[in-house]
Amino acid sequence: MDNKDECCSTHLIDGDGMFNVAGVENFMKEVKLAECGLSYAVVSIMGPQSSGKSTLLNHLFHTNFREMDAYKGRSQTTKGIWMARCAGIEPCTLVMDLEGTDGRERGEDDTAFEKQSALFALAVSDIVLINMWCHDIGREQAANKPLLKTVFQVMMRLFSPRKTTLMFVIRDKTRTPLENLEPVLREDIQKIWDSVPKPQAHKDTPLSEFFNVEVVALSSFEEKEEQFKEQVASLRQRFFHSIAPGGLAGDRRAVVPASGFSFSSQQIWKVIKENKDLDLPAHKVMVATVRCEEIANEKYVSFTENEEWSQLEEAVNSHSVRGFGRKVSSILDACLSEYDVEATFFDEGVRSSKRKHLEEKLLQLVQPAYQSMLGHIRSDAFERFKEAFEKALKGGKGFALAARECADSFMTHFDEECSDAIIDQAKWDSSRVKDKLRRDVDAHIAEVRSAKLAEVTTLYETKLNEALAGPVEALLDGAGDDTWPAIRKLLQRETDTAVSGFAAALSGFEMDEESRDNMVLRLKDYARGVVEAKAKEEAGRVLSRMKDRFSTLFSHDQDSMPRIWTGKEDIRAITKTARSASLKLLSVMAAVRLEDESDSIDKVLIVALVDGKAGASSSKSITSVDPLASSTWDEVLPSKTLITPVQCKSLWRQFKTETEYVVSQAIAAQEASKRNNNWLPPPWAIAAMVILGFNEFMTLLRNPLYLGFIFVAYLLFKALWVQMDISGEFRNGVLPGLLSLSTKFLPTIMNLLKRLAEEGQGVANGQPQANPALSSKSFRGSTNDHGDVSTSGTSEVTSENGTEYSSSSLHDKAQ
Repeated sequence: MDNKDECCSTHLIDGDGMFNVAGVENFMKEVKLAECGLSYAVVSIMGPQSSGKSTLLNHLFHTNFREMDAYKGRSQTTKGIWMARCAGIEPCTLVMDLEGTDGRERGEDDTAFEKQSALFALAVSDIVLINMWCHDIGREQAANKPLLKTVFQVMMRLFSPRKTTLMFVIRDKTRTPLENLEPVLREDIQKIWDSVPKPQAHKDTPLSEFFNVEVVALSSFEEKEEQFKEQVASLRQRFFHSIAPGGLAGDRRAVVPASGFSFSSQQIWKVIKENKDLDLPAHKVMVATVRCEEIANEKYVSFTENEEWSQLEEAVNSHSVRGFGRKVSSILDACLSEYDVEATFFDEGVRSSKRKHLEEKLLQLVQPAYQSMLGHIRSDAFERFKEAFEKALKGGKGFALAARECADSFMTHFDEECSDAIIDQAKWDSSRVKDKLRRDVDAHIAEVRSAKLAEVTTLYETKLNEALAGPVEALLDGAGDDTWPAIRKLLQRETDTAVSGFAAALSGFEMDEESRDNMVLRLKDYARGVVEAKAKEEAGRVLSRMKDRFSTLFSHDQDSMPRIWTGKEDIRAITKTARSASLKLLSVMAAVRLEDESDSIDKVLIVALVDGKAGASSSKSITSVDPLASSTWDEVLPSKTLITPVQCKSLWRQFKTETEYVVSQAIAAQEASKRNNNWLPPPWAIAAMVILGFNEFMTLLRNPLYLGFIFVAYLLFKALWVQMDISGEFRNGVLPGLLSLSTKFLPTIMNLLKRLAEEGQGVANGQPQANPALSSKSFRGSTNDHGDVSTSGTSEVTSENGTEYSSSSLHDKAQ
């Protein structure tokens, strides 16, 4: 064989039993085996000739052992023992390909080499693969059973015990599950071990002391090549780190160092070659074994081809079959009776053994159909249970009562259906399927129970959320001394109402007291959580809330009417009141107070932010600690804190900054109002004018014509005052008022003269004469809450032709 890639191989022992010493030495040097120390593993394979051993090794370990050419017929491919290094597997793994057993080339009598090579493989290998056909399981001559029996016995006598892993590779696996094949194979191995005579030192030694037994199954390479390769690739992964703890050979013993492998193997083969105590079973037993096996195989094939069985098998794959157990039992009984008739003259022990094996094989063949039948019974019962359970719940029956009655009813129904599927020859127990049904029923009940409990819980949580969120927000918006007591009262009332309904809803579930109390407690905690969450939400908007409250109290009076700054209001007192109310809101929002416990947050805020500022200038020399220089409040848990003292201080500073503009605007408006209302000269000036103008006053009294002229001048001045809105112009200051009046004065005079001319022309044309002067006026005003007169901005003047003009219309026309 040629070496390629990482694979390196050599002919270890030739077909004549000669050990290739030189070839092994060269092989060790090429693979550098001596450098591995104890970190290497040896794997070998044994099995019947042409059973695909070399093919399996080449796919499993990427070796290049010679494979049989199926087109040239079945013949011996591997002669002697070949050894190769596995490619791509760590640690270094050596694999030995043994000559197949039962080969026609050696004949029936020359089986010594087969026994010697098998014993050699068991002696030097950590893992031995035993290649066997799936249909050979249970056969006396299959899987090298007689050979393995002899090897067990001789190995204990020749060598010190070492732990070897026997991996039985079942080839061309049929539909029979591995779970059903493996127990049969393990039982046969144990029987072989128990039957082997043992030295006194190992009289009671269990098989597991010498061997680890593993069983794997592979699909047919020829019929299902892709599936075969996938399974082999999966099996290959198990040989990585095989000598590590937990690996296939993780508990091996008496390992020979790699440098001594060649010498150790040579000595072991020498001892095996010199041994003469290897025997085969007696000829009589062998003939009985072969013939009874043939009869059993014939009856097995006859059963599989039975038309009635085929129809039953096909039907049970899709639905349950009435009388399944009775029908299958009848077919099995007929098949076994035919075997008894044909095998009656053979050795009783072999005959009984093969009959038992045939019965086991038939039952293994029938078992999948039986399991399908039980599966249909279970699924039908489960579906009908779910329908009945749902119907009972919709009918208003209590949950626990409905679950109990429906479960008991359909478990009884399941037992009745299973009794109809029992096969007489089998002692199968349907308890596992029944337990599965019980688990499915319990799981469905638990699932529905969880859904119903979640539905009830969600319902009452939603009610609590609706009952608490809005009122709590409203109470916090109007924060005051009684806010948290009111919230606690609201929480207690709504929680009691919800808990009462919730407990009534839980009564139908028949819960234990502890579980019910836990759910009620979680509902109460949820209610508290709603309040706390809403409080946290409002605390996040506290600055906006403070500004809104300040604006409301500062800009509106006690009757919620907008303030008019006339100059008589105490802005300082109003500002203090509004800020105190805003500070109260901040203190209320600072912590969650769902327990009736007092705290000093309000006092601390007043002292630090209001009283402390007032006395700061007079006590600059006195050093004191800022009560707000902390991240926690006294007597308040951190988990209940919404706004820390440091945050309160920062919020208050920002609040004052953002509200100072409103206060300054109010002060400016008040000063402007005072200026507008104080247009008369001071009293001393009036007294001086009276004293100094006494002579002029007497002159007016002596000449009434002056009075008429002054009256006409007053009317004209008044008309100009109203139309030009002189008082309004001066509200924005003296200089802006003068500039505005200077632009309006001349157009207003021209407009008045034009109107007087038009009215005079109308009189000359014979129209009814009216007072040429401004005969009447109406000055409408209103008195505010402080007794001041504020103009409505409209004055009405009646012209000579009787038309009324408002001051605003005259102003527009004048412009």
